[in-house]
Amino acid sequence: MRAITFTKKQIKRIAAVGALAVVTAAVGITAAVTSVGTRAAQRQLPIYSVERGDNKIALTFDVAWENSNTQELIDILDENGAKATFFITGDWCDRYPDDVKAFHDAGHEIENHSDQHPHVEGINVNDLINDTKECSRKIKMITGEEPTLYRAPYGEFDDSLITTLDGMGMKVIQWDVDSVDWKKPSAEQIKKKVLKNVKSGSILLFHNDLENTTEALPDILKSLKTQGFEFVTVKELIYPDNYTIDANGRQIPTSQSSINLSEEKIEAVMAQYSDMFAAAGITDEQIAAAVSAIKSGDLSALPEELQPLAKEVMARVNNDASSGTSSSTSSTSSTTAKK
Repeated sequence: MRAITFTKKQIKRIAAVGALAVVTAAVGITAAVTSVGTRAAQRQLPIYSVERGDNKIALTFDVAWENSNTQELIDILDENGAKATFFITGDWCDRYPDDVKAFHDAGHEIENHSDQHPHVEGINVNDLINDTKECSRKIKMITGEEPTLYRAPYGEFDDSLITTLDGMGMKVIQWDVDSVDWKKPSAEQIKKKVLKNVKSGSILLFHNDLENTTEALPDILKSLKTQGFEFVTVKELIYPDNYTIDANGRQIPTSQSSINLSEEKIEAVMAQYSDMFAAAGITDEQIAAAVSAIKSGDLSALPEELQPLAKEVMARVNNDASSGTSSSTSSTSSTTAKK
């Protein structure tokens, strides 16, 4: 696709008169958006699961307690040909660096679960950034790899957290299948809870340092393998770009999104923003090229400064299509004991 050229002055003007005006009109959202600050009218969501048709799923473990079953987990996963993602706190890295290295050397993914496991909903942004960076620093010191995924302590999140972590180049990962093993149910209860809820693209939540989890895991993995599921890391499961997140936190590639508008509809909506376009100095050719990029789901031709705006609009379009309304999204956040 031919690159779309906007001058720096035009981009600044776009921000000044309504940062989303071009992309909003291009995909046909009729709500007036007049500033960058209004982009978060709908609650932003982490990734709970992924739209996939290949039966790939991700096993995840939150690691913040002790290290009683590190080798057992490694052995069970290895015996079942499964790779997992371990969300580890910086504090755990301090106490058990050899265990972190053991998980990593066994081929598992090590990601960020905060440094000191604070409550993060409403946390000061600078405190969040410092805590996150410190955990990533410790993980990189041990594994040599910089985390790119973040799991919030207690499953908490708000718009500020999602925006801040996104600005740090990190995706916030939740789950759609919760073993609830932190409540210490029996191994049989854990198995039933997990197996009845798994589907293609699921992200499963477990914890380390729990005897019943270690007991339940072999049967869970064998059953899921029998059903045709394939275990991959979260980084392998999710889409790195060109995606939307629906009202349930399900990540969907833009090629499957519901951006299907007639040219008449686009022209009618764009007409509502004609004054804004004129004020920003946007040409008809630039508008047409932006429309083409957004409708195709290929945003590579858009200037880098405008791509995040276009992605968010496509997410809104998909949310509206999923829920049948333009009202704010609902969260399925699960706030529990220490996760």
